[in-house]
Amino acid sequence: MAENHYENPPLTISKIGIIGAGVSGIAAAKQLYHHNPVVLEASDSIGGVWRTCAYNSTKLQSARKDYEFSDFPWPNRDDPSFPTHVEVVDYLESYAKHFDVLKFVKFNSKVMELRFVGQQGTTQLGGNGGAYGSPLPGHPVWQIAVQTNGSQNLQWYAFEFVVVCIGKYGDIPKIPSFPHNKGPEIFQGEVLHSIDYCKLDKDAASQLLKGKKVAVIVYKKSAIDLAVECAEANQGPEGQPCTMVVRTLHWTVPHYSVWGLPFFLFYSTRASQLLHEKPNQSFLRTMLCYLLSPLRRGVSKFIESYLLWKLPLLKYSLKPDHPFEEDYASCQMAIMPENFFTEADKGNIVFKRSSNWWFWKEGIEFDDNTKMKADVVILATGYDGKKKLKTILPDPFRSLIEYHPSGIMPLYRGTIHPLIPNMAFVGYIESVANLHTSELRSMWLARYVDEKFKLPSAENMLEQIYKEMEVSRRITRFYKRHCISTFSINHGDEICEEMGWNSWRKRNWFAEAFSPYGSQDYRLKN
Repeated sequence: MAENHYENPPLTISKIGIIGAGVSGIAAAKQLYHHNPVVLEASDSIGGVWRTCAYNSTKLQSARKDYEFSDFPWPNRDDPSFPTHVEVVDYLESYAKHFDVLKFVKFNSKVMELRFVGQQGTTQLGGNGGAYGSPLPGHPVWQIAVQTNGSQNLQWYAFEFVVVCIGKYGDIPKIPSFPHNKGPEIFQGEVLHSIDYCKLDKDAASQLLKGKKVAVIVYKKSAIDLAVECAEANQGPEGQPCTMVVRTLHWTVPHYSVWGLPFFLFYSTRASQLLHEKPNQSFLRTMLCYLLSPLRRGVSKFIESYLLWKLPLLKYSLKPDHPFEEDYASCQMAIMPENFFTEADKGNIVFKRSSNWWFWKEGIEFDDNTKMKADVVILATGYDGKKKLKTILPDPFRSLIEYHPSGIMPLYRGTIHPLIPNMAFVGYIESVANLHTSELRSMWLARYVDEKFKLPSAENMLEQIYKEMEVSRRITRFYKRHCISTFSINHGDEICEEMGWNSWRKRNWFAEAFSPYGSQDYRLKN
């Protein structure tokens, strides 16, 4: 890395910059190791949301062997328990140390602004026949302003290529809008977002919840975990129940087994994914999907029957109206904590269904004209990852982040925006195991940067993206999440073929058809 001084501002120049040192950033840094990337991390450690947005009780939603890098297995990978967030961070740190990528990371370096200094014509469709430019053109394309250790002075970097790995979660909370005089300002209690709750240590969190009437907004994984922590803090005669305000129900599972069968059989093998539509499928494959659609719906009903038997969803009116497969296809299936319904049975967790709500001075009012008193309201309403990107990207790229009307970020192979030159985004597409998803796309990205293959034209990339969006729109009402879980193997096949690898990764045809695909299948490259 060389120092060079321009009139305004002074620049530190390098080939590749990576923004963020979470799971995706570390995966990208390892794959781009030979380019000596500069990794800009806003905090003082790696781990991303696993370190900054985890509750005390947060655990991984997958088995260890389903959440590991292809060349770095967990030391206790056959342990059936789900790792805690502390164990996940330890694993990520061990990976980063083992492959010596920490030397690239500049901690306490918050990205404040990006400037495009390349040729504007590279962003236009139709120019040069729609061809995509060189990833490393030999001169800076992006300048990045960085605030170091909270200093008021900005340090500027210049890169030929930038990899954005700041993710969709954390940093900027998504706050609901309220009618005039019906927002948090009139509430006499305490209102906080789950991102604020994450920052509390165990004692502070218990003190916030203990003996308080707490309302947790929405019914998703983070809210469910939060409700359990609230219930555990309110044991005994003086404890108060935690109320979950439920607008949209989603299916939850107690474990990865259905009527004694391993869950992967239903969605994570080539044979099972034959039941589901995929982009670029042939007419014969389309007809096969149509003919097998009763079987696909039957699989969903089979899983639902087990969940209704295993969990008291009907007792608490928590049965979703939509099929299970729609939650799986949108990456919204969550593992239910073991003691969640135990606490509900004791009255420590209660549920309130409501499509709309707002504040009054002593609590929350609902659209059925009922009210509930509350001391603390916690908004587990998610994060605005696109807003986070828009705060640092310049025009005109800021306006290209979302594809309207879906709101999905258009990314070829879940990585390249066809209209934003010399930039990649890792960690913005979801699947069953996001670590594996990020690692495979980092492998693909490294080979693209090394010009081992060429990208299609911008028009062809956009066409591929729209095909994936249309598939998602047809299979789930929650299509705006950009999840590829029902065609993840096909997505991996196309990536492998583009890299020149054999897309069939198993040892024999039986394993290829009926065993699940994971990160270990992509370790041996050919």
